[in-house]
Amino acid sequence: MNAAEQVNSVAFAHALASSITLVRQQFPSAFVNLSPWRDDPETRRWCQEETMDLAFHFPGWSPKLQCRSLLLQLIMNQTGDTTTLPHLLGVLIRGMTFDGERWRLATLGDWQPTGQHLPAPGQIDQLHSICRDLFALFPPSSPLLDAS
Repeated sequence: MNAAEQVNSVAFAHALASSITLVRQQFPSAFVNLSPWRDDPETRRWCQEETMDLAFHFPGWSPKLQCRSLLLQLIMNQTGDTTTLPHLLGVLIRGMTFDGERWRLATLGDWQPTGQHLPAPGQIDQLHSICRDLFALFPPSSPLLDAS
């Protein structure tokens, strides 16, 4: 689901902004898209409520990443409780071009990217750093900030 549609509190908006900052620290030339999915019936049919999806687009081709965009999917434990942030269960990062997916990195198993055109080793380290920082940002128990 588009990240823009997931924000339901000030604390969650802050956590989303922090997520964006984590990626931009590693890839400062990337600009964020909080709504990477079209809002049409076909796309809605495949909507996954438990994910928060955002994309980062580069101003051109990134030879080290072997892509033009990163699609970041945060798999969350949505409890429906608005007093806590969702718990991050996993991260899926996809390197994308106009032709589709070039590689993917999931935080399952050994966290190694798979695909036809893999990023450079230094870029893989940056992607791992983003994933570790995202897990720290959404710990298992995250009470929302008290607004009073």
